Amino acid sequence: MQTRTLGSLPVPAQGLGCMGMSEFYGTADQAEAERTIARALDLGVTFLDTADMYGPFTNERLVGQAIAGRRDEVVLATKFGNERGEDGGFLGINGRPEYVHRACDASLQRLGVDVIDLYYQHRVDTTVPVEDTWGALRELVEAGKIRYAGISEAAPDTIRRAHAVQPVTAVQTEYSLWTRDPEDDGVLATCAELGIGFVAYSPIGRGFLSGQIRSIDDLDRRDFRRHNPRFQGEAFAQNLALVDRAREIADEKGVTASQLALAWVMAQSDRGGNPAVVPIPGTKRVSYLEENAAATEIALSDEDLARIDAAAPAGAAVGNRYPDMSSVHR
Repeated sequence: MQTRTLGSLPVPAQGLGCMGMSEFYGTADQAEAERTIARALDLGVTFLDTADMYGPFTNERLVGQAIAGRRDEVVLATKFGNERGEDGGFLGINGRPEYVHRACDASLQRLGVDVIDLYYQHRVDTTVPVEDTWGALRELVEAGKIRYAGISEAAPDTIRRAHAVQPVTAVQTEYSLWTRDPEDDGVLATCAELGIGFVAYSPIGRGFLSGQIRSIDDLDRRDFRRHNPRFQGEAFAQNLALVDRAREIADEKGVTASQLALAWVMAQSDRGGNPAVVPIPGTKRVSYLEENAAATEIALSDEDLARIDAAAPAGAAVGNRYPDMSSVHR
C-alpha cells in the first residue's frame, strides 16, 4: 500500500470509514464488520476512521474490539463535537473546552487505547471561539492523550485560526466526483499553503457513484440516504446520468465505477498544488473493502483525468449534500 503524509502523520493512501458498520446505512452486522476491519489491516488499509456519535458510541467500541491485539498496526482517528445522548438523540454541536476533555476520555475508554492518533473536531461550534476548542486540543496533545488534531467541515478562516493555536494535521471534508466544493471554496488551497493533509470522506458519493443504486427503493427503509436531497426525485435522475457517464470510462478501463471514483480522488493528491489527499471510503463488507483497496493500483493518465473531469465537472451534481447544511463549512 502506498503512503501519504497528513501534516507529519504517515498514513496509507486509502483509509477505511467505519461509520456505516454501526448506523445510518441500514442493518448492522458486527461479525462482518470485525472481519472487514481485520481484512483491512491485512491489506495495509490501516487508517481507521470512527467517531463518538456513530451508534452513538457503539462504533468506537466495535473498532476497539476489532483492533485489540493489533493496535500498533493502526492509525486510529476519531472525533468529538456532535454530541448525542445514550438514547441517540442529538444534543447539539459542542466545542466547549471542558467537553473536549470529557469526550476524549470517554473515547479512549470505549476504544480501549491509551492514545488517539488523530482526534478531529467533528463540527465547528459557532458559540465557542475556535481558539478555545483548539486550546483544549493542544492540552490533550501535551497530556499524551492524542498525537495529532484535525478538523472536519471547516471554512478556510476557521482552519487558519485553529492552526495558529495547535497545528492542524488534517482537514476532513466530503470530496468526490460529485462533491468538488473543496476545489472552489479555498479549503484545498488553504491546506496546501499551511502544510495540512486533506481527508476525503464519502469519496464514492455515499455509494451513489458505484452505479449500483438505480432507484430509491434499492435502499433499506432505515437508510439515511433516503432523506438526502441528492437521492430525491429529479435530482436522483440527473445525478444518475453523471454516474453513467463516469461508468462508461470505468468500463473502458476494465475497473468498477467505485474504483474509478476512488482512483480519481487519490489522483488529486499533490496534483496542481493540492495537499496530500487521502480518501476513506466506508464499507461494512469484506468484498467491497477488497474492491476499494484494489483502486490504489489504478493509474490514471492526464487524458483519463481530463475525460473524467469532463464527465463529472465541478458543480454537476444536483442537490445539497445534507438536508440541513447549516453545520458544515463554518
